[in-house]
Amino acid sequence: MTQFEMFPVEAYMRRIDREKNMYRFYHLQIERTLFGEWCLVRRWGRIGANGQIMRIWFDNISDALAALKNLAKAKGRRGYVV
Repeated sequence: MTQFEMFPVEAYMRRIDREKNMYRFYHLQIERTLFGEWCLVRRWGRIGANGQIMRIWFDNISDALAALKNLAKAKGRRGYVV
């Protein structure tokens, strides 16, 4: 068992702007499916709410990690912080 299998890669980001009443979260997590595929799970919404969810499947871990890094970078440019 590799370290990644024991500790999945994830990023929890949030954006808070009290003047605009904006309390948002964005959560990215890579998981391995039962069929050996890699799944990037994206969750977002208002802090304290369930929010929305989207899953994207990949054949290998390197593509999933690249997608996670690109999404985290894009959200960082929009004001989200870890």
